[in-house]
Amino acid sequence: MNAEENNKLDAATEGQEPSLVLAGNPNVGKSVIFGRLTGRYATVSNYPGTTVEVSRGSARIKGSQFNVIDSPGVNTLLPMSEDERVTRDILLNEDIASVLQVFDSKNLRRGLVITIQLIEMGLPLSLALNMYDEAGERGITLDHKALKEALSLEVVPTIATQGWGMEEMKGAVNKARKSNFSVTYPEFIEVGVGLISGIIPEARISKRALALMLIAGDATLEPWLKENLKANDINRINEIRRDISERFNESVGYLINRVRLGTADKIVEKVLKKEELKKSRFSVLVGKWSMDPLYGLPILALVLFIMYEFVGVLGAGIFVDFLEAVIFDAFLNPWTERLVNLAFPTGFVHDLIVGPYGLVTMALKYAIAIILPIVGCFFLFFGILEDSGYLPRLAVMVDRVFKMMGLNGKAVLPMVLGLGCDTMATMTTRILETKKERIIVTFLLALGVPCSAQLGVILGMLGSVSFQATIIWLFTVLLVMFVVGFLSSKVIPGNRSDFILEIPPMRVPQMRNIALKTLVRAEWYLKEAVPLFILGTLFLFALDKLELLSTLEEAFSPIVVGFMGLPVETTEAFLVGFLRRDYGAAGLLALQNKGLLDPTQVVVSLVTITLFVPCIANFFMIIKERGLKTAILIGAFIFPFAILCGGVLNFILRGLNVPL
Repeated sequence: MNAEENNKLDAATEGQEPSLVLAGNPNVGKSVIFGRLTGRYATVSNYPGTTVEVSRGSARIKGSQFNVIDSPGVNTLLPMSEDERVTRDILLNEDIASVLQVFDSKNLRRGLVITIQLIEMGLPLSLALNMYDEAGERGITLDHKALKEALSLEVVPTIATQGWGMEEMKGAVNKARKSNFSVTYPEFIEVGVGLISGIIPEARISKRALALMLIAGDATLEPWLKENLKANDINRINEIRRDISERFNESVGYLINRVRLGTADKIVEKVLKKEELKKSRFSVLVGKWSMDPLYGLPILALVLFIMYEFVGVLGAGIFVDFLEAVIFDAFLNPWTERLVNLAFPTGFVHDLIVGPYGLVTMALKYAIAIILPIVGCFFLFFGILEDSGYLPRLAVMVDRVFKMMGLNGKAVLPMVLGLGCDTMATMTTRILETKKERIIVTFLLALGVPCSAQLGVILGMLGSVSFQATIIWLFTVLLVMFVVGFLSSKVIPGNRSDFILEIPPMRVPQMRNIALKTLVRAEWYLKEAVPLFILGTLFLFALDKLELLSTLEEAFSPIVVGFMGLPVETTEAFLVGFLRRDYGAAGLLALQNKGLLDPTQVVVSLVTITLFVPCIANFFMIIKERGLKTAILIGAFIFPFAILCGGVLNFILRGLNVPL
């Protein structure tokens, strides 16, 4: 970076809040954490003098305001690429209050090499051991307390996609400090560090770090040297560098990196334990068959059937019946109504709490009695699939199908993640290398990938109909997604990238990991989804009080009743589907429980709500990632298209008299 660009950067950041820099290896979840911290209020622009994009946003963390910078992923801070140079320049030039290094917990050693360099820079630092659940899936146990003690830094395990550990991570950011951990290099290198440190001026990173970069042969620092030093000082530094390099038969940069790797290995030995996964012949065969385009199909069918029985029958049948009939209808609702009647026998407050659209009688009943047991079962089953190593094999099996849509197998990753949360999955489309791939996958996520809460409700409803109904729903959604994806690949210009995916060994799921994932996701549901259920109920309550609900039902009646063959009451479910699609599905479940939906109507309504417009949070994320124009086009296409698909399916099922 030249002097003029540096001055522009200083002018742009002058008067702004201090920076929190997110650093780490590529694909460790930095962007997901960035989204968790900043929400949708972020800007993406090229770093001065480069073609590398850097995301910036504002965040308030434990009372302190930060300018959050999502730096490019790197494998070293001795730049070998433009991305690595940009990250190094951010650390060198920004007014940094704190650095949060994000790890892939499965690859601790790789991340520790960067940690050592950040410590040497003398920057306030904290560590987030992200993808903590995935480490457990591979039999890896990390003692984060021992790592904290070894490095003298705040260390927090996180699962960013689920929001687990985020509050603890924010606390760690506020407690970020300079570490007293140090690495000793060969004697001649240490002597050179001392000599060069005596020549170079004070900077935003330590003189020791700069000296090590120069000794290691970092040519990208030459503009900085010319800007901050006189010619004779630069000549003296070059003499020291040459003198050191002549004393070794190997590259000095290689020697320095080898010392760092050795140090990282010693730390790993102290804090990491890896369970040796026993590979039976049967597990090897199952793992191999699961990836085969032919043998993988019956395995997938078996998995879907077990999920149907566990989530649809057990969760939506036995568990929901108990919570709804025994806990809410027989105890909680009557008790609440008696209590409210004492203070508000009739009127606005009475109806707000225990009316047809009451916060207790509708919002909490939907969220706790109807949805929670279903999504709880789904979370548990999904955790088993993850921990067993099956999901990556499923991605390999369907790779050929994705190629027909102008994608490659890597696109399966955000699609699978979308089964947890479409909002976070949209953010992770950044792992795809071309704009075409990112747009198509964002589109398909918004169109037809149900989040965990919605999928749990859908399986619950289908479970009370028939397995055939489940197959029809699944086939219809997959067919629609394939056709739309295929046509999108023909319309949107561009190429697909290569497919590289790590395949973990198949193993018996560990209950500790599954319990952790289930609890984390249940906590996410209670924190993120329940408030939106309350908001949706308030929305319906307001429409009812303003007498707009009946007007909307009447207006949409020709489409909902005449074209889709559904009762007019389903209009309510589709309306709140704008706020949150799983809440819309919950409305359909309530109608089914009242006997207002026959089997055909259940399938038609579920296909429609699955293909319905993205929830508000996902819509805002699409705006942030793809732009307002793309988000509006996606929403404008999906809304009428979902209605069209529901109507066509209604005519097919009733015209052919398909038994359900």
